[in-house]
Amino acid sequence: MPKPVPEPVDPAKVGDLALEVVRSARFPCLATIDGDQPRVRPVSPVRTEGFTIYVANLRGYHKTVEIAANQHVELCYVDSDHDQVRITGVAETVSDEALLAESWSTNPLLRQYLGSPDNPELIVYRIVPNRVRYMREWALEYHEVPVVD
Repeated sequence: MPKPVPEPVDPAKVGDLALEVVRSARFPCLATIDGDQPRVRPVSPVRTEGFTIYVANLRGYHKTVEIAANQHVELCYVDSDHDQVRITGVAETVSDEALLAESWSTNPLLRQYLGSPDNPELIVYRIVPNRVRYMREWALEYHEVPVVD
């Protein structure tokens, strides 16, 4: 079986390619640390602003404890072509009422499971990227994506 040859990546387009993966692969995996044990689980972002990703959570979930102990997290998106984007960053708790209200109004899943936006179990994390990498399937080489503040 011949080794697959990946399509070359134009460095000028790597940001757009990475954003397309984030748009198309809607359920990334979120990695946290639980003591000395990594933990990974799929999440459903409630908002995306470029490479800044917002993830809702329930306070009773264990990842709340993990993020409180260590805010350094990573998201991994993999699209249907197996291209991937890894967003390394810091998870911050969102307290902006307008942003929370907008996330609530545009996300039927939140409304279905939580009933009202003032549910005390709801917590939303903003994952602020400090590093973004893109890899095309079979390339086995990551391309750094510029992170704009």
